[in-house]
Formats: sequence, structure tokens, C-alpha cells
Amino acid sequence: MHRYLVVANQTLDSDDLMELARERIAEGPAEFWLVVPATPVKDLVSSAMAIPMPVMGGVPTISGPPAEARRLAQAKLDAALKKLTAAGATAGGEVCDPDPMRAVEAAMSGREFDEIIVSTLPKRLSRWLRQDLPDRLVHKFHLPVTHVAAKDV
Repeated sequence: MHRYLVVANQTLDSDDLMELARERIAEGPAEFWLVVPATPVKDLVSSAMAIPMPVMGGVPTISGPPAEARRLAQAKLDAALKKLTAAGATAGGEVCDPDPMRAVEAAMSGREFDEIIVSTLPKRLSRWLRQDLPDRLVHKFHLPVTHVAAKDV
């Protein structure tokens, strides 16, 4: 059985990530553990769309409590688990710390994986890529890291 740790939030339900998961499943029995950082609502791409404000000319930020971030992350996790199970994989997961490195560290504690899969927004939108997350994961955990960038959000 191959064990994969998947770290994703906004792209957890992307076709690109599911295509990679189906490839891994086709290689043999696969178990996926999904780590979903509870990205603050203000940092979600759907919240970052510019809405001009005629008087101030600025862009409002949409904030939300941590509970809302966790609720949104849990909804994505639930949907992804259903898709993976339907595709023939064993899957579990959890909503974690908003920081993806801390989230992966917590998930790695007491578990062993063969590969880490990082799913991000396209390069122009991804904070995780600006933070060099895939390379940082390789250096910290000494496991193969596969990066999947969603084409659409």
C-alpha cells in the first residue's frame, strides 16, 4: 500500500489534483491523508477579488472568523474524501493549522508516507509557491514532493 499525504485547501477539489490521485490509485493500493490548512477567509482567492469602492478607490478586505475558515476547509475536505473513496482509494484527513508547514508537521507526527503531494493555486495567485512550500517540505521531511498547480480556480 502506498501512502500519500496531500496538502491543499482552495485546490482540493481541482481536476488536476484528482487526475494525479487517479494515477496513483492505478499504480496499486493507495491511501491518502488530506491535510487542509484552515486558510483565513481574507486570504482565499474568492475573497481577494477587487471590488472598487467609488469613494475611497480602495479594495475592501473580506474577513471572517477562524470558525468560518475551518467550516469552509471542512466542506472541501468532505467533498474530496467522497471523490477519492469513489475512485477506489482509502482516504482520511483533517482540517489543520492555517500554516501549511505546521499542518504537515502535525500530520507527519506518528504517521509514515511515501510521498507528499502539494496542490496549489496557479503560480500567479499562490502564496504557498511564493513561500517556496514544495522545496521547504523536501528539505524538512526528505520525501518525494509532487507539486500540482490547478489550472483554474
